[in-house]
This record gives sequence, C-alpha cells and structure tokens, in this order.
Amino acid sequence: MSSGELLGVEPLELKFPFELNKQISCSLLLSNKTDNYVAFKVKTTNPKKYCVRPNTGIVLPRSTCDVIVTMQAQKEAPPDMQCKDKFLLQSVKANDGATTKDITAEMFSKEAGNAVEECKLRVLYVSPPQPPSPVPEGSEEGSSPRGSVSENGNVNGADFTNAAKAFTERSDAQEKSAEAKALISRLTEEKNNVVQLNHKLRQELELLKQEGNRNRGGVSILFVIIVGLLGLIMGYIMKKT
Repeated sequence: MSSGELLGVEPLELKFPFELNKQISCSLLLSNKTDNYVAFKVKTTNPKKYCVRPNTGIVLPRSTCDVIVTMQAQKEAPPDMQCKDKFLLQSVKANDGATTKDITAEMFSKEAGNAVEECKLRVLYVSPPQPPSPVPEGSEEGSSPRGSVSENGNVNGADFTNAAKAFTERSDAQEKSAEAKALISRLTEEKNNVVQLNHKLRQELELLKQEGNRNRGGVSILFVIIVGLLGLIMGYIMKKT
C-alpha cells in the first residue's frame, strides 16, 4: 500500500489472469487513514476496454473502499502478453458530510488550485491458475486410463489416444466375456433339461418293457421309436456341448 497523504491504494499493479473471450476482474482497496472526507476518481488510458465500479466516490474518514476493475473479453492476445494500459487514481479532500452526488469534475482540476493527489497504476497480464494435477495412471485400483499432462497443462495426444484405445479394448473384452458366460449358462440349462427328459424317457421305456413282457405284442415297434428318439436327443446334447 502506498503511503499517500489522503488515500492509500493496494495493489499498485492490476494483475489480470488473461484468458481469451472471457471477462476478467480484479479489485483495488482504497484506504483513508485521515480524519477527512476524501473524494476519488479513477481514470484509464483505455476506457472502452475496462469498466470501473465505482469510478468516483467518497471514502469516509478512517475507512476503506473497494473498487472493481473489469476487463472486457478479448478476442486476441497482445504480443508477448505485454499491456501498455495504465490507470490513474486521483484523490482530493472533500467537505465533511460530502456524498458521491457532491463530486464534480472541477474538484480534480489542478488549474483551479485544488490539491489533487495522483497515483499511477500499471496493468499486468498473468497466467490463469492451473487446474489440480491429475492422479497418475495406475495409482488407484480400478481407475480409468488418463492421458499424461505436461507442465503447461496440455494433454499429450498420443498418450490419450493409447489410453482410450486400451480402455475400449478392455470394455469390448468384458462385453464378450459377459456374452460367453450367458451363452454357457443357457447351454448348461438346456443340457440339464435334456438330461432330465432322457431320464424320464428311460423310465417310461422300462415301464413299456414291463407291459410288453406281460402283453407280448406291439412292443417291438414302439421300442424302436423310443430308441430312435433317445439317439436324436443324445446327438443334440453332443452338438450343443
């Protein structure tokens, strides 16, 4: 904070985390350590580029005031990220009980004999804050593949492609494994059903043999049919398994 006689200002440099197509704001803290009412006015060399709220005001004795400076969204980055824009903070002693409505342009005129204090502020572009570093691949069990991230925060395209390919292949393998398990389960169920049917037919065959021994007629043809059915069933079982 500067040790001005009327107003102190902090910081003395307006630092904007520069990003294209995005409005960016930073704040100034004005401190009045005197027992006087102090009027202030904020000017800039590029008024179309910046919005200052409030750009004029009154700071009460032994109090502070926050000023928000917003840079409009920029479509292009300046060469070498250097900014030549500047701000000027003017302050002057006001009458006791003065309000913002009492501020006039003549109050900040040195030609009128007013004791106007001035403080120049620079504008700096800084890099935006980096996102948290990702968890390294394989550090957590069951974690999904990640592309590597370089120091400047850019994702390595080759690593990301390889990781995505590996993840896709693993997903396909899991799907095929699930389909195989379902097919095996279905075939096993069908096999059990056929075995139960075979057992039931054998029981009926035994009953028919017993009746044939008693009746001694018409059993031979039926026996041949049943044996044929058993052969077809066993062939179906062998084909499925």
